[in-house]
Amino acid sequence: MVAYQYKFAKVLTVREQEKSETEIAYKESVNSFEEVATELYNLLKKRENTLDAQNNLLVNGLSIDGIHHYSNFLEGLQKRIEVVQKEVVQARAKMNWYEEKLLEKSLEVRKFEKMKEKDFESFQQEQFRLESIVLDEISSLKFQNKEIR
Repeated sequence: MVAYQYKFAKVLTVREQEKSETEIAYKESVNSFEEVATELYNLLKKRENTLDAQNNLLVNGLSIDGIHHYSNFLEGLQKRIEVVQKEVVQARAKMNWYEEKLLEKSLEVRKFEKMKEKDFESFQQEQFRLESIVLDEISSLKFQNKEIR
C-alpha cells in the first residue's frame, strides 16, 4: 500500500500561512478601528456634555470670559473630532480591505482543500482498483494451484 501524498501540499501550506497572516492583520485592523471609533464616540459625548453644561450655565448667567472659554474649548474639540472622523474613515477602509483579502485567501485555501479531497478520492479509488487486481491474481494463483494438485 502506497502512502498518500498531495502534490500541492507545499502550496496549500503556504496559502494557509498567508491566510493566517491576513487573519491576524484583519484582527489588528478591527482592533484599531474599534479604538479610533471609541475615541470618536468619547469626543462626541464630551462635546455633547460640554454643550449641555454651557447651556445650563447660560441660563443661570455666564460671564463673557466663561463664554469665550467654552467657545474656544468647543472649537478645539470640534477640530479634534474632525481629525478623528478622518482616522475612523481610514481605519474602516483598512479593515474592509483586510476583510476582502481574508475572504480571497479563505477561498483560495478552500479551493486547494477541495482539490486535495478530490485527489485523495481518486487516489483511494486507484488503490482499491490495484488491490482488487492483486486479490484477483492471488485468487487465480490459488485456483491454479488447486487444479495442479
